Amino acid sequence: MQDSEATVETPDWLNEIRWNADGLVPAIAQDAATGDILMMAWMNAESLRLTAEEGQAVYWSRSRGKLWRKGETSGHQQVVAEIRLDCDEDVILLKVEQKGGIACHTGRRSCFYRRLENGEWASVDPVLRDPGAIYGNKQGDSRNE
Repeated sequence: MQDSEATVETPDWLNEIRWNADGLVPAIAQDAATGDILMMAWMNAESLRLTAEEGQAVYWSRSRGKLWRKGETSGHQQVVAEIRLDCDEDVILLKVEQKGGIACHTGRRSCFYRRLENGEWASVDPVLRDPGAIYGNKQGDSRNE
């Protein structure tokens, strides 16, 4: 009798990554066409494997303790063009096509919309779409969606 649970074999390339103590690695999403840095999120081995298999960004939500597919609520998926590993083997770079042009849960193109100016953080990039229109009343749940 065979075991009914499917076993997922870990690809060798995942073993080359230096995961942190929590089994996570930071992942930077970069626009493949423009080079703009869109966001940073965390990945575990399963999310990275799924990202490679599916061709769409899948991250690990630390706050929710579960996988999340970028854009599952907003529709702003990230189609992966390339997956790269840095020289220290502890940071992932995803070169992506950002669907809808919005990566941030605040409705902006990038999560890096604040710039240090005269000792204060200034918002320098516009909101492209109101987060309430994207997520409804669940704005608090949309962080790193």
